Amino acid sequence: MNDPIYLTITLDVEEEGLFSGSYRRSGSGVANVAELKRLEFIARDFGFPLTLLVTYPVAQNPAAREVLAAWQQERGAEIGVHLHPWNTPPFSDLPLPEPIPTARLPLPLVQAKVGSLVNCLTETFQEPPRSFRMGRFDWSPGLLKLLPGSGLRVDSSMVPLTFKGEGRENFLTPADPFWLDGSASPDGRLLEAPVTMVPVWKSSARAVHRLAGLLPGRAGEALLSRYRFVGAAGIHPAWFPQFSMRLAAALHRRRSGRVLTMFLHSSELFPGGSPQFPTTQAVDRLVAKLRNFLSWLVKQGPVEGLTLSGLHNLIASSHLAKTSPGHAVSIFPGKLQ
Repeated sequence: MNDPIYLTITLDVEEEGLFSGSYRRSGSGVANVAELKRLEFIARDFGFPLTLLVTYPVAQNPAAREVLAAWQQERGAEIGVHLHPWNTPPFSDLPLPEPIPTARLPLPLVQAKVGSLVNCLTETFQEPPRSFRMGRFDWSPGLLKLLPGSGLRVDSSMVPLTFKGEGRENFLTPADPFWLDGSASPDGRLLEAPVTMVPVWKSSARAVHRLAGLLPGRAGEALLSRYRFVGAAGIHPAWFPQFSMRLAAALHRRRSGRVLTMFLHSSELFPGGSPQFPTTQAVDRLVAKLRNFLSWLVKQGPVEGLTLSGLHNLIASSHLAKTSPGHAVSIFPGKLQ
């Protein structure tokens, strides 16, 4: 029998208004959280648990907390951290427009915000969160280094083949999870579980990255930003059509990939919560696409669903991951992509 491929399905469970460019400190609605019911079939029909990465406004809302608690207690979901610094206390009025890039926020302030949300989720759901994703995928090296100090063990803020977070460094992130260098101790290592994006033509990503380095600043950034629309495939139902999702999973498995990490926004399940999904019919098509992809995936070979923390525990106990100074190291044998 073939080795299983591991599937982690993550949702950014967040307030409304972000897709319209609104970054309010308070007052945003969270009615979209109730629409998580559209995904009950994932646990019921496939047995795959969800990782629900939760923002501060959601965690503060009694109705949303009740929905999330039911997912945690009845469907084996994991509750993790999704940091939106513009609406997570403590606040500091900086002379910059929101959303302020993470790299431009004082690290002590970022650390306090992470701690505030970790404490809130621990108190609400009776266990400390272990997984993390930065809002807008806007990670920075300083942010990642402070996460283990708050008890966090796995991050999923990197999007390969895009110009997000640290931009040029982010672009060539491996498709499979890896241990991040610079951790203080083996017990405090942070696992990075990038959302799954793969190049359609394997050598094209490095070629484009080299070309971008030869172009002046903005031109190089534009080239990297546009690559995912023409040269990449991913398994994220709000970003990619069905054929691209299947292509990404097939290519990753063929290239010895062992982990698929999918993401979705809770507001994409709420008609009108995202410009892409303005109607109930549009949301229904999104959910049907996800269901069809999962049905196809399980027919291709063994698939095991894991939460982000479950993935961390599997890898930490497997002794397949090693940390090499200055390099990202794959968790499983085989070449990095």
